[in-house]
Amino acid sequence: MPEGQRKSKQPTIREVAAHAGVSPMTVSRTLSGGVYVRPDVQERVLRAVRELGYHRNEIARSLRPGQSSGLIGVAITNLGNPYYGNFALGVEEVAARHGRRIILGNTGEDPARERQLVSDFIGRQVEGLVLVPSGRSGEHLSSDELGGVPLVLASRSLDGLDADTVLLDDVGGAAGGTRALLDAGHTRIAFLGNARSVFTGERRFEGFVRALAERGLVPDDALVERDQQDVAAAETATRRLLDLDHPPTAIFSANNRNSIGVLHEVARRLRSGAALEAMPALASFDAFELAGLMPVPVTIVDHDPRELGREAARLLLARLGPEPSVEPSRRVEMPVRVVTAT
Repeated sequence: MPEGQRKSKQPTIREVAAHAGVSPMTVSRTLSGGVYVRPDVQERVLRAVRELGYHRNEIARSLRPGQSSGLIGVAITNLGNPYYGNFALGVEEVAARHGRRIILGNTGEDPARERQLVSDFIGRQVEGLVLVPSGRSGEHLSSDELGGVPLVLASRSLDGLDADTVLLDDVGGAAGGTRALLDAGHTRIAFLGNARSVFTGERRFEGFVRALAERGLVPDDALVERDQQDVAAAETATRRLLDLDHPPTAIFSANNRNSIGVLHEVARRLRSGAALEAMPALASFDAFELAGLMPVPVTIVDHDPRELGREAARLLLARLGPEPSVEPSRRVEMPVRVVTAT
C-alpha cells in the first residue's frame, strides 16, 4: 500500500463548524440545502468544507460503531458503453466473493463530475474506490483527500499519483493492429482516436506511429482524426476521411465507439450505392457490437474488459483484507491479442 494510506483522519462536522465559526446545526442545514441559513453564512460554511476537505457522511447513522459499509465505489467514464458495463461486472464479481457490493457512477469524461462523484462515494463511506480517470490531474485522489480510502486506477494512469493501477498493453496492441493492416498491403491508413488528454488515446496513437515507422512511414496529418468521444462524432470524422480526394484504404480505430462510428458511415455509403471495394478495411482496439457482420475486413485488438475489472478488484481487495497489504503500489499491464473478425 502506498505509504501513508489509511492514516489520515477525515474532519468531523464539529471541526467544520469551529473552522467556520458557526454551530454544527448550521453546517448540517447548509449541507442539506441552506434553509434558514443566511447566504453569507452558507458561504463561510462551504469555504470551511473545501478548506478542510470534509466529505458529508451519508450513511453513518445506519452503521453501528466499528461496522464497515461493505461498499466499493466504481467510477467509469461512459455508462452507455458496453465495454464499461463488462468492466463493472468484473469488479462486482470479485467484490461479491469477498462479501462486498459496488456502487457505480458515471463521469462522462468530465473531471469536475469525477471530483463530485468521488466526494459522494467518500460521503457514503465506501471502503475502497476503483476509478477510470477522466483527466490528467490526480490532486483530488491523494490519500489525504480520500481520507485514506484505498484507490485503484483502471485502464488509465495519472502521473504523480501513488496508487495501484491496472492497464492494457495499449502501445503494443495498437502497433499490432496497425501491422495487420500494413501486412494486408495498406499504406494509406487513417487513425481515429479520442481526446489527446485521454491516457489511452495517447498510448494507442504512439503504437500506431511506431508500427508505421517500422515500415518507413509517417502518419499523414490529413488522415488523423482525434477527439471523438462518442459514436456520432466518430461517424462524422469517418465521413470527412472518406470524402478526401485520396481517402484512406484502411482505418485504425483506437476504441469501440470510434469503430461503431466507422460501421455507421460505411453502412450509410453502401445504402447510397457506394461500391464495397471503395470501403476501408478496419482495425479496432476493443471488440465492438456486430463486428462479425462488418462488410469489410475487420481486425480486433482483443482483450477481456471483465478480466480488467476483476484484476482491479483483486488489487483493491488486497488492500482491504484481514491483513491489508502494505506493499508499494503496483502497476499491472494486461496483455491483448490481435485477431481477425471477418
